[in-house]
Amino acid sequence: MTIHVVSAGETVAGIAESYGVDPVRLAQDNEVPSSGALAVGQTLVVRFPRVVHAVRPGETLSSIARSSGLTVRQLWRNNWFLGGTADLRPGDVLVLSFFDEKLGLAVSNGYAYPFIGDSLLRQQLPYLTYMTPFTYGITADGGLLPLEDDALLAAARQTGTRPVMHLSTLTESGQFSTDRAVLVLTDPQVQDQLVSDVLQTVRTRGFAGVDVDFEYLPGVQAADYAAFLSRLQRLLHAQGAFLWAALAPKTSADQPGLLYEGHDYAAIGAATDGVLVMAYEWGYTYGPPLAVAPLPNVRAVLDYAVTEIPPEKIFLGVPNYGYDWPLPFVRGVTRAQSISNQYAIDLAIRYDIAIQYDETAQSPFFHYTDDSGTVHEVWFEDARSLSAKLELIAEYGLQGVGFWNLMRPFSQTWLTLDSLYDIQ
Repeated sequence: MTIHVVSAGETVAGIAESYGVDPVRLAQDNEVPSSGALAVGQTLVVRFPRVVHAVRPGETLSSIARSSGLTVRQLWRNNWFLGGTADLRPGDVLVLSFFDEKLGLAVSNGYAYPFIGDSLLRQQLPYLTYMTPFTYGITADGGLLPLEDDALLAAARQTGTRPVMHLSTLTESGQFSTDRAVLVLTDPQVQDQLVSDVLQTVRTRGFAGVDVDFEYLPGVQAADYAAFLSRLQRLLHAQGAFLWAALAPKTSADQPGLLYEGHDYAAIGAATDGVLVMAYEWGYTYGPPLAVAPLPNVRAVLDYAVTEIPPEKIFLGVPNYGYDWPLPFVRGVTRAQSISNQYAIDLAIRYDIAIQYDETAQSPFFHYTDDSGTVHEVWFEDARSLSAKLELIAEYGLQGVGFWNLMRPFSQTWLTLDSLYDIQ
């Protein structure tokens, strides 16, 4: 894989010719619009086929996989244009392998709301070891809030991705509740019922495991939370399932703040089979404009995490989105809009703005003036910033990556991941 940064005057055809690759595939892989428009400073992921296969009449994706010694999932990952479907036409050229030098094996997980579009979900599932529907919440009396995830589970199983149950303190109104977490952690009868409901859901829905996300826990509940996780892990293991937990991005054990104090890294690491370090949201909806996941901040969190938790248990949380801030920023007033990485590129193309790259944060950004005259600042992810974060998996010896989330399309997320790692 090569990450090409577009210069003024370049075209897809010219870039493809300079690398000796197919311009049609280069455009398809990077979701270049039919007009061929590019933004100065945008990235293109360039992959170099080693072996290709021209589809003959009567051949299917399954038959080609069998004859080439590959899985259908690998064919999907090698050929983004398939979109996770089996649609083939005679003459289609499939890549069977690339000249990629992998950094190793990685486990991948992604989170999806039930209303995700079917085609978007199917595009991404072949790149995921696990898929986690978001979320089973907790009722006011400590019961389990159900989730309409039938379509997600069916799609995951059809593409060979294992589903994971997500348990959080999200309420009916869509907010994380400290009170409901405390209720579960301090009332034995409530906890017994919730644990029973979770175990039954895992059995009946066929989940591979459970991912617990209790946020905004008071520090006095830290030990209770770790004990709850330890109990749940023991019972899930008896059913052949695993337990993960999400962690706020801490850089020290005594970091103050409601987001951090209830998460004892060492205790939670010992009580679970894996943890997702939510290393993002430095740039966020109500905060000032900056990178969502600046690389020095991500490193600082990992540097602390690996002192408390075995690296092989850690999933690095990676954002699959950006933010658009109207300026000037006024704290308490300004609200950034969450956008897809692809939409950020589309904005730069629409307003003919060159994308810049912050070498310290390792993140792309730009400014534009909208049609009403308001200036905006945009920070997002591209192949460069994603590669910089994903390479940390190998550097730190982590288990893999957890993408928040799957709701926004961006092909470069998946092409970069697949170029760097063999996906378990």
